Amino acid sequence: MSKRLEAMIGWIDARFPLTANWRAHLSEYYAPKNFNFWYYFGSLAMLVLVNQLLTGIFLTMNYKPDASMAFASVEYIMRDVNYGWIIRYMHSTGASMFFVVVYLHMFRGMMYGSYRKPRELLWVIGMGIFFVLMMLAFTGYILPWGQMSYWGAQVIISMIGAIPVIGQTLSNWILGDFMLSDAALNRFFAYHVVTLPGLLVVLVIVHILALHEVGSNNPDGIEIKANKDPVTHIPVDGIPFHPYYSVKDIFGVVVFLIVFTGIIFFMPEMGGYFLEYNNFIPANTLQTPDHIAPVWYFTPYYSMLRAVTVNFLWIDAKLWGIVLMGGSVAIFALLPWLDRSPVKSIRYKGPIFKFALTLFVISVLVLGWLGTKSPTPLYTLLAQIFTVIYFAFFILMPWYSKIDKTKPEPTRVR
Repeated sequence: MSKRLEAMIGWIDARFPLTANWRAHLSEYYAPKNFNFWYYFGSLAMLVLVNQLLTGIFLTMNYKPDASMAFASVEYIMRDVNYGWIIRYMHSTGASMFFVVVYLHMFRGMMYGSYRKPRELLWVIGMGIFFVLMMLAFTGYILPWGQMSYWGAQVIISMIGAIPVIGQTLSNWILGDFMLSDAALNRFFAYHVVTLPGLLVVLVIVHILALHEVGSNNPDGIEIKANKDPVTHIPVDGIPFHPYYSVKDIFGVVVFLIVFTGIIFFMPEMGGYFLEYNNFIPANTLQTPDHIAPVWYFTPYYSMLRAVTVNFLWIDAKLWGIVLMGGSVAIFALLPWLDRSPVKSIRYKGPIFKFALTLFVISVLVLGWLGTKSPTPLYTLLAQIFTVIYFAFFILMPWYSKIDKTKPEPTRVR
């Protein structure tokens, strides 16, 4: 059997670089030997991506992208299709868990300076993945055609319509109609099932290729490629990704799946944060919900949208809110050029950066919480304060990262 297997692999290698890719990206890809807990989330994001693609394929087999049948088809999946309920819950829970692992993955990059040279392009590609993921989540949220799906889409479409000059034309082009209707649902279905997943998979592949070209960062922020064995030319502070980190990641996958299945079987709605009560009601174009709010992973940006309440420089407050919301995502891509610190990792950065990052995390959490609440004067004031803190983290970074007292980086991985 072993000879036959070797012969088959040899036959494949003569026609496709199977073994070469295995070595380049797994068995002979040397990663820093000091990875910690924070380095689980990249592989977990891959796991959730596969889950979303597979469960999405099964859901499309019974879903009807028709405004009069969409909600009923989701109920049919939940009640009549064999194991349809678990497939649907795996997909809906997977959407939230995708953002959990991606947000933690981004936070790890911010802590350890994974956006710094030579990984600037890698970080920008990652931000492209994040933007496509947000569009995927939005288009998928509309498909059940429940009350919150419909009215949440109305809010987003009205934002596009607020763009000067081209807003209304762009809105009509996206919808394929003058209002949110069957034509729009068909288009969002096409975006969610074909266009955006294909783009996401391509970006993920490019992201991994770029990562393996420049090498992985580590908690010490040391470039292991700069210190190689003179004979073997292997990084002295590196170990092969397989089997060491592939086995390590399996442990993380097991822990993640325990949490994931626990949510699916015991609390798939997660108290209304993963699946809202209003989305179990068919869309009614004549009845607006008492409070329209996005899913939890969009609520920080929604708070920023609502934080602007006055016109400024002859520009409508609503448009300023859209600019702030879009800017709050886009500004992440500028991190490689905003951080002027001589060191990468938070381990060797000074108290100013640590304080600023702590305030930033608090602002994101508070803005996320405020986005789930109905607006009041107090909540609006808090949203304005924490929006300023959010943007101050980035805008002031060239200054405070430069004057911050740092510790000397070690020459070898500890």
